[in-house]
Amino acid sequence: MNLNLSAAAPEIVLLCALFGVLLADLWTSDENRYITHYLSIGSMLAAAFTQIAVWTGQPAQAFNGFYLVDGVSQLAKLTVYLGTAALFVYAKPYNQAQKMFKGEYYTLAMFAATGMSVMISSAHFLTAYIGLELLSLSLYAMIALRRDSGRSAEAALKYFVLGALASGLLLYGISMVYGATGSLEFATVLASSYSELANEWLLKLGLVFIVVAVAFKLGAVPFHMWVPDVYHGAPTSVAAFVGTAPKIAAVVFAFRILVTGLGTVHHDWSQMFAVLAVASLLIGNLAAIMQANIKRMLAYSTISHMGFILLAFMAGAVGFAAGLYYAITYALMAAVGFGILMVLSTDNIECEEIKDLAGLNQRHAWFAFLMLLAMFSMAGIPPLMGFYAKFGVIKALLSASTAQNAAMAGSTYIVLAVFAVVMSLIGAFYYLRVVKVMYFDESTHDQPVGSNYAAKFFLSVNAFLLILWGIMPQTVIDWCARALENTL
Repeated sequence: MNLNLSAAAPEIVLLCALFGVLLADLWTSDENRYITHYLSIGSMLAAAFTQIAVWTGQPAQAFNGFYLVDGVSQLAKLTVYLGTAALFVYAKPYNQAQKMFKGEYYTLAMFAATGMSVMISSAHFLTAYIGLELLSLSLYAMIALRRDSGRSAEAALKYFVLGALASGLLLYGISMVYGATGSLEFATVLASSYSELANEWLLKLGLVFIVVAVAFKLGAVPFHMWVPDVYHGAPTSVAAFVGTAPKIAAVVFAFRILVTGLGTVHHDWSQMFAVLAVASLLIGNLAAIMQANIKRMLAYSTISHMGFILLAFMAGAVGFAAGLYYAITYALMAAVGFGILMVLSTDNIECEEIKDLAGLNQRHAWFAFLMLLAMFSMAGIPPLMGFYAKFGVIKALLSASTAQNAAMAGSTYIVLAVFAVVMSLIGAFYYLRVVKVMYFDESTHDQPVGSNYAAKFFLSVNAFLLILWGIMPQTVIDWCARALENTL
């Protein structure tokens, strides 16, 4: 029996720390809740340092092949742990102002982070499903944390029903894959489809259900119905969490299932992805233009960003590196955007509408500048990180168009690349509108900005990384490329 527990050391450390935080929070009064806050940040950092300590250059398996540690999983997990720790810092002033400074927020977020880790390192359909459910169940509860809000309850219920439907479809797809190949292990599924032992028709039918479930988790059109409602209904600290780290986990989850498990039917799922990507880019960008609520606008912009990630997946091995880079970039950008909204929210005013940002430059020029960086990066304006993320995807599509073994005709890839550029130009409009409101509109209130220096400092570092990795993008691109070399 090959357990190889050292490979799963980060998850073991995180779970032990999580149970420690649960017990500590039980005996902590409301006025000492900051103890839970610092313990939670410490737990996430401990998991991140453990991940660095057990970093391996060679892929390794644990728990009898159910669990896989390779380049992609290590990079993605490190990003998730550090991202979650940063979000805890940003969320503290907001949660205090909204009377949500409770242990549940931290423990549920850490359970979600554990679920993401399991999803990222899965080498078996069962492990992937368990990780997904752990993440989903934690998120359902987190969205409904604000007990007195009808909108939060509605968002949680909607997400729960649709999430349960997506999980059911995924299970249905997995059972068909098992029926076609006789195994649930990704490597075995791939081997049996290569050797043509698998029932091809049944495998493709299972694939349809799995792609639907993956599209739901990413929030791609037409399975996007939950995204605007969840972002709008959930407290901003929860929306920030839902919109950052889980996206990285979902991208790696899709990579695990579709590339390492169902790589032989690449032609079939890349065609489905092409349709989903075009619809996501079109509807995401056009719907975002019409929004007055900034959280709903960010939700629709997320949908359009997921369109870019789906395009990246179509472009083969080069595209996967571009997709991973895009997911990390998106998590950084969304963290800054939501972080600013949280810092600007106070007891009286929750910063939710675009007009709430009016005259921010006159009130607090530094926060206006940080929000400008986040918006410009999302719009894909050089020299920010978002530009290189979009550029990487388009470059991957163009290189796929010239490849001999391309899943589709070369011209299709070129058309998709041009369409993505046009959609980015349309998307720039609503991002620039936010900047215009901040810099040129008159302020509607003179509400002071919160004075949490830790949140301000880390937000500034986070936004600075968008510039630094935009000017020197090669560092993160190389990390993603090396991670993939270590995987494939």
